[in-house]
Amino acid sequence: MVLRVEDFDDQSRFRQIQAIQYSDLVGFVLDYLRRKTWLMVLFWSLCIIFISIALTVRMNIAGYFLFRNILFHSLLGFIISPILLIPVHEFMHVLAFWLTGAKRIRVGADLKQYIFYVTAHRHVIKAGQFKFVALVPFLIISFSLIALIIYLPGLWKWSLSILLFVHTTMCAGDFALLNFYHINRHRKIYSWDDADEKIAYFYEEI
Repeated sequence: MVLRVEDFDDQSRFRQIQAIQYSDLVGFVLDYLRRKTWLMVLFWSLCIIFISIALTVRMNIAGYFLFRNILFHSLLGFIISPILLIPVHEFMHVLAFWLTGAKRIRVGADLKQYIFYVTAHRHVIKAGQFKFVALVPFLIISFSLIALIIYLPGLWKWSLSILLFVHTTMCAGDFALLNFYHINRHRKIYSWDDADEKIAYFYEEI
């Protein structure tokens, strides 16, 4: 049975466990990034592995290329490509939401918090669907970049390996939300967003 937002008014069936205002997202993300679980160990390990790969590539190209070319690819990896990758990352969230049946999908940003987000207005999703939406950009972009690093030559390995690390850090919010679900895995959670009020709601089935 497809649940509607109105169904969660039935307090005999559902209990609200979290309501996150978009303006408080950074605080929520930092809180769940600090909570020690195997998922957070995996996330921080991936960050360390990817920056180690980038540094290894940088050492291997030392002395083979002009400094200005290395500088250009450094800027490409640290600044230019991550900015260009933001709409790609968010579009993948949009596509994933659409595959869950969402219709009123919105993309937004809070520049004060330096965050971008995708939300499906008043669309109820289950835990498995939420995890799918959260993971799609990380998995597709990471595997694509790893393939490009392997097959492209020289300085492209450097800029793309930097991008791989930077993009992983950009996924911190997604992993924080995944950690929230992991910590509450004993509960049957449903969530929905009110994009007008800019609040994300999480309920458990009693």
